[in-house]
Amino acid sequence: MRHMWRLIKILLILLVLAGLALIAYAYVGPIIFPADFAAPSQQITAPVTLEVD
Repeated sequence: MRHMWRLIKILLILLVLAGLALIAYAYVGPIIFPADFAAPSQQITAPVTLEVD
């Protein structure tokens, strides 16, 4: 039973570390990897028909 608790504790620690890494990537990522966070820029032109009553 003692080994099972140790395994659960290690998994919880890894889960917390993974969450912290994800948060750090969200904040620091745009500075280090700006291309990954940039919105796709493409001009779209579409005709619009307005009905006038």
